[in-house]
Amino acid sequence: MVENKNGDFEVLNPWAEVDPVPLKGITPRLKDLAGKKIGLFVLSKPAARPILAAVEAKLKQRYPTCETSWYGSNLPWTKMQIESENKARFEEWVHGVDAVVGAVGD
Repeated sequence: MVENKNGDFEVLNPWAEVDPVPLKGITPRLKDLAGKKIGLFVLSKPAARPILAAVEAKLKQRYPTCETSWYGSNLPWTKMQIESENKARFEEWVHGVDAVVGAVGD
């Protein structure tokens, strides 16, 4: 820790690690879901699949021209797809959809 003349402290990381991924803002919302491909992201929690099935039904009712694409994994919900053996499959799926709805449910 370093104190400056204003009495403020600057905290330094002793490992000197820097996140190599530059920060980005949140992607803007889609103006409309008509004709879009919506990804439905479900992990291994028991209620996640029924929740997304209900979301899918409502989406198709409200936006008949939208498509859905499911991505499922048997990994525990706490394990990130990008850090797993599913990374390539997950990235391919993500790049093929316009938006994603995720559900975690017990």
